[in-house]
Amino acid sequence: MERLEVKVVEVRGRCPVYRPGDRIIIEGPEIKLDETDAVCTHAFASLLPYIVALRKGIKPSELGLGKGDKAYVQCLDPGPPYTDGGTVIFEITVVRDEAEKSVASGKGGNR
Repeated sequence: MERLEVKVVEVRGRCPVYRPGDRIIIEGPEIKLDETDAVCTHAFASLLPYIVALRKGIKPSELGLGKGDKAYVQCLDPGPPYTDGGTVIFEITVVRDEAEKSVASGKGGNR
């Protein structure tokens, strides 16, 4: 099962939810709340279509979201002078599950 790490790399303006370095961990269709710092409904609306595509194996460059193996997505709040908030830049990385790596290499046990 694919695992995604969504990391806050930059906050422009004021965001009441995120700080640089905050993470959202997604495994399959599930947000791993015990490993996630925060979830903002405004930001998640921006992330969701790309989360699904990246989980299905589409490369960030094919989506026009990055040049390497990392995708970059921005929160939809534009920030000043348009709103009192701010926008957040997220870096999304596809990370294979550790248990799956072990199974794929023949070193894992039965699931």
